[in-house]
Amino acid sequence: MILALDDFYLLVGLLFAATAIMNLRDRSNPRRFTTGLFWGLYALLYLAGGRMPPAATGLLMVAMALVAGLKLVDGGKAAMPPEEARRASSARLGHKLLVPALAIPLVTMLGSTLLKDVKIDATPLLDPKNLTLVSMGCGSIVALVLACWLTRATPLQGVREARRLIDAMGWAVVLPHMLAVLGLLFSEAGVGKAVAHITTSYIPMESRLVACAAFCIGMALFTVVMGNGFAAFPVIAGGIGIPVLVGVYHANPAVMAAIGMFSAYCGTLMTPMAANFNIVPAALLELPDKNAVIKAQLPTALPLLLANIVLLYFLMYR
Repeated sequence: MILALDDFYLLVGLLFAATAIMNLRDRSNPRRFTTGLFWGLYALLYLAGGRMPPAATGLLMVAMALVAGLKLVDGGKAAMPPEEARRASSARLGHKLLVPALAIPLVTMLGSTLLKDVKIDATPLLDPKNLTLVSMGCGSIVALVLACWLTRATPLQGVREARRLIDAMGWAVVLPHMLAVLGLLFSEAGVGKAVAHITTSYIPMESRLVACAAFCIGMALFTVVMGNGFAAFPVIAGGIGIPVLVGVYHANPAVMAAIGMFSAYCGTLMTPMAANFNIVPAALLELPDKNAVIKAQLPTALPLLLANIVLLYFLMYR
């Protein structure tokens, strides 16, 4: 293949390496050495993680967790143009500023549909196993080029802006990565079997309504704990969905999976562990209450979870 997912992992690693170097050189950051270490370790995972022994990769993640847990990751002061220049640029460009952002989904869609079968000398242009992700990476590069062209800035300014956003979000940037690993760990450790044993032993699964409620609520609760519905799904589906709903009540697996993931998204609305959805926006908007997003979403999440239980009960045989 011409463009593979590893090529974009390399670019992401270089971006985090640049963030580490900028923090190390930033004397306004009171924790510049430990902050640089944190982002440097994360960069190493992208640059060489696939070629490192699994144990070494795990040790790097443990080291990152210790640095973040000891509150040694802090943001400095990124170099930015003067406020007058930024206001003048904003007034000059207006809605054109949305063009780079809109280019990402557009290029992603075009790459996933029109370029999926394109080959050069019998070699696929885009990685067929990760077509959407590679297309999104191409869209991000196109967006950077468009942003530089519109704002008359250099790619280096794009790196500075990336560093500013990364510093604003802090260690929460890596949380989805960590939680995905946690989901794999839970699955390998047999947590799904333990959930199946507990639910069948202590919850009266003879009632179809109770089984539906246990599945949907379990999906939401595990997502609250793990912060990731995709990590929660194999655990609860393996513990309740497949053995009880499909095996006992002969539910349609597609319906079970779809409503189960929808229930997981209800949990996403209620947990600070889903940092990229609930904590990062509050940090970027500088809200005084870091849980303000979660509090605003609770009146939607709870009724929606109840609706999912009802939908699963009546649609599970479709």
